[in-house]
Amino acid sequence: MEAQQSRRSDPPQQREPRQEQRVPEPRREERRAERRRGVSRRTLLIGGATVGLGAAGYLAVDGSNWWYRVPGVNRPRKEGEVDHPGAEWIPASSANWRMADRPYDYTIDRVVIHTIEGDYAVGLKVFQDPGHGAAAHYVVRTEDGHVAQMVRELDVAYHAGNRSFNERSIGIEHEGFADRAGSITDATYRASAELTAGICDRYGLPRDREHIIGHVEVPGTDHTDPGPHWDWDRYMRFVSAVPATRAEEREDGV
Repeated sequence: MEAQQSRRSDPPQQREPRQEQRVPEPRREERRAERRRGVSRRTLLIGGATVGLGAAGYLAVDGSNWWYRVPGVNRPRKEGEVDHPGAEWIPASSANWRMADRPYDYTIDRVVIHTIEGDYAVGLKVFQDPGHGAAAHYVVRTEDGHVAQMVRELDVAYHAGNRSFNERSIGIEHEGFADRAGSITDATYRASAELTAGICDRYGLPRDREHIIGHVEVPGTDHTDPGPHWDWDRYMRFVSAVPATRAEEREDGV
């Protein structure tokens, strides 16, 4: 009984307040440093991936824009937009070219001159045929020098019969035949010269025969176009006479 009374009279035990476990200052600094290292690793992974690409990659100083300059990531495109002023957009079959991001993934350093070995309509038709396996960026019409663009300049068209030259060049087809004198008109020469001069200016290429070549000059092919009747001296005079234009900025889209 006394024991019960004693227990009843004992004051209730007060629980000690739970003390907040504080992380020692050194450990807190370690965690902060670890978070900083994590960010650094992500940054290095992005930067390292780009550095690993070497000449095939390009990282913008502005980090918000780096993504579209890495090969395999497509820049925004506008339906029907052309690279040459006045050209008509007539798209080739997607089987006859592949998406790229030139000049950021592949340097453009050549313009390749072709003849269709047929008329303008035939050229458009075969390049729109997925079974043909080839297309050029541009086709020039004999009658009036009208220019159709079938593949964007940033993309790789299968026109040269040589993978390396496909990746580094822009192909221009001309209505006409390599073995027929007189099939290339003055209008064709002038329109093509303006087109070629613009391409050279856009990519900083000298307007010379080292950088403007015929299909026959592409290594490893059996083509003879534009043929012996293509007047290179006349053509290059027209190219040189086109007023120089400021190289286009391709930073803000295409």
